[in-house]
Amino acid sequence: MALFESILTLLLLAIVLLQVSRRLSVPYPTMLALAGVGVAALPWAPVIHIDSNLVMTLFIAPAILDAAFDFPARALKRYWIAFLALAVFAVIVTTIAVASASVWWAHMPLAAAVTLGAIVAPPDAAAATAVLRQVNLPRAIVIVLEGESLLNDAVALLIFGVAVAAAMPAASHGEEWMLAISVPGGLLVGFLCARLVMWVVPRLAGTLGSILFQFVATYAIWMIATALHFSAILAVLAAAMTLSTQRRYRIPARDRIHSYSIWGTVVFLLNVLAFLLVGLQTREAIAAFEPGELWKQVGFAFAILGVVIGVRIAWVAICYFAVPVLGRWIERRNDEGPTAKRSIVTAWCGMRGMVTLAAALALPPNFPARGTILLTALTVVLGTLILQGLTLAPIIRWLNFEPDGSHAEELASARRTLIEASLAHLGDRDDDEAVLLKRRFALEHVAAMNVETPFDLALNRLELECVAAQRKHLNALRHAGHIDEDVFQLLEMQLDLSEVRCSPPTDFALKES
Repeated sequence: MALFESILTLLLLAIVLLQVSRRLSVPYPTMLALAGVGVAALPWAPVIHIDSNLVMTLFIAPAILDAAFDFPARALKRYWIAFLALAVFAVIVTTIAVASASVWWAHMPLAAAVTLGAIVAPPDAAAATAVLRQVNLPRAIVIVLEGESLLNDAVALLIFGVAVAAAMPAASHGEEWMLAISVPGGLLVGFLCARLVMWVVPRLAGTLGSILFQFVATYAIWMIATALHFSAILAVLAAAMTLSTQRRYRIPARDRIHSYSIWGTVVFLLNVLAFLLVGLQTREAIAAFEPGELWKQVGFAFAILGVVIGVRIAWVAICYFAVPVLGRWIERRNDEGPTAKRSIVTAWCGMRGMVTLAAALALPPNFPARGTILLTALTVVLGTLILQGLTLAPIIRWLNFEPDGSHAEELASARRTLIEASLAHLGDRDDDEAVLLKRRFALEHVAAMNVETPFDLALNRLELECVAAQRKHLNALRHAGHIDEDVFQLLEMQLDLSEVRCSPPTDFALKES
């Protein structure tokens, strides 16, 4: 009961703080971090022990699939230098730096020190996206930063798994020899499972089972890869990208709308719970320290925070100044070269979040220096979210990037192409229905020529007004008792779909805050 009360308290506090974050333009992960610590500080907050294997499956699997499904796979080929530099080498360099500092400062066992380095190394996609949505940045930077936050999780968790096995050899069951096939094995499992999902989901179309199966399949992919000693995160990553790029995998429109909303809500809820659980676990770890020892641990945690931030800044500077070829990650279609402005944004965009929290929670109860690692992980998450999360947007505005209109241009061009496809399909038909549709498509084609306001169309605005009038009359009919509830709900759904069709898609995207 105490756990349930704490979860409800955190959710209510998170809802309030998220409204504050929206008004103050503060990234929502920063507010979640503060809420988690606040709830953990409550006197009645319970002591919670959660299975380490369950943590990774519960929190990481859906978050990875949700992010990977929307990631443009073609960007891997276009920006491979950037991903190699930031998602692979930056993680390795950060892990080495943190491990060295941990051994030197805290005299931590080497395996435990490497584990800590892997935990705090990867920046978080949700934290970066929450900030980048607030400002107008070149698309290349946004794609690279989001892709880095997605791909570096695989590298960090692979190092994490090896380090944990080395620190606790009795529990590793001889897994080290599987490392050589962990990556290709995970990719193969993900691809094969995705093919199975592509066969099953269309047969469940139009049912709640379709969406439930998506969650079951996600967790099953993770568990199968784990049982085979393959990389579970790469398995989920491969499955998501396979599903998103396969033409044959097409979910009906109604299922897709429901699925996006449910997935967004579930992943957000898991973020909230992760902050709560880490806060509770850290409070227990802090209570175990002696008063004099606690301040040393806090000092060490802040030192690691400085190492994490400093290493990223230094690494990006090296890539920019010493290895010019790595600067190609910020190329746009006009082959623009690297700039100092973009390097500054990249260096400062290193907020930690869900993966760091989940990896810290996944440590076994008897893991060496577990309390120190928990405290340090929470300090790094809080420190980067507060220090970098609150200052990144102002820094970007101060840098004053040139507006990037490539997204609007591509959107307008694609809309014109779709309208032309509709007109070609109608062909020479001259019946009343075809004539009416041709007129509508012709008006939309003219509107699509305006790149800046592609949805600023008088016909759409007028239809929205008509939908509002119909909705008002529909409510009056139900209130007067002229129609039953089932008729009301059916007509309301039709009006909802009409409103969605006539409105910009951004108006109906669920936001965290």
